Amino acid sequence: THRPRTHFRRRLPLNLQKQDHAKIDSYTTSVDVTELTARGMAHLRPDGPLLPPRLVPAPPELALQGVLSELSRRLISDQERLLTGHKRLGEFHQTSAASSSSSGMGRLVQIVTDRDEISRLSYALINAARHDWLTLDNYVLEAPVEDSTGYAPLPVFEGQVQCRAIYETRCAEHPIGARTIEAAVAAGEQARLLPRIGMKMKLADEAVALLPLTPTGMGGALLVRSPVIVAALREYFELLWEKAIPFGSTKAAGPLTPAQAQVLQLLTQGLSDEAIARRMDISVNTMRRHWTAIRDELGVETRFAAGAAAARRGWID
Repeated sequence: THRPRTHFRRRLPLNLQKQDHAKIDSYTTSVDVTELTARGMAHLRPDGPLLPPRLVPAPPELALQGVLSELSRRLISDQERLLTGHKRLGEFHQTSAASSSSSGMGRLVQIVTDRDEISRLSYALINAARHDWLTLDNYVLEAPVEDSTGYAPLPVFEGQVQCRAIYETRCAEHPIGARTIEAAVAAGEQARLLPRIGMKMKLADEAVALLPLTPTGMGGALLVRSPVIVAALREYFELLWEKAIPFGSTKAAGPLTPAQAQVLQLLTQGLSDEAIARRMDISVNTMRRHWTAIRDELGVETRFAAGAAAARRGWID
């Protein structure tokens, strides 16, 4: 006959039991065990009054469910904080708008006279640009340009921000000025030259502009956030851009600007106004202004006549 199997535990000496209890107490208070049990991935199972509890892993599907539930709670908490932040931001804008309305122009146009603040705003503006960064530079400086003169490089826009600058011609005629423009062009800037520029200007997108109140701009500046004024400044820049000559190129063979010459070339290909505007990434109205200037310069009325006259003068192939 066989004796029936019975489950039994070998009793340990009392001193060993105390040592085991001390070890398991230290173990159960460790960070790992606390994390596992808190996340529901394991639990401590008592094996009796004299034996230490055992750490038993939870089934995989239950452990994963517990982890996902914890992540869901965190996401909900983060979402609530995000919504609260947006609500506070909206309340702040409403308060600012009400304050601006009650105080006239408010902060749409701000005068800045502190030199450090002007420098800070200059760097802040270029980092705030998301689509366009436009600058005018008349090369009026507070001190003579030397080899040690440093210029802050353009930030890395990764092709997302179009940087365009118009410099006064004398900037490119100075060796250090020319190297400065070359470095900016190497960083991705499109540079053009004009014989005369009336002022400096920095414009980020169609949102904010910084204008000088003094020749150098460091003695005082005007920070403009008015959409109407900023849009007018942007149009002023585009008008100058059409007349300017690309940096490093020779003057055009004819009196047409580079943009007008490109419009004329596309007109001779039989493209429509809309197609030319899309090809040049300009508005249809701008394209038609170019065409009006071309007609006036050539003294013709039709596109065919314009092409023939330009070909006779050697302006197009």
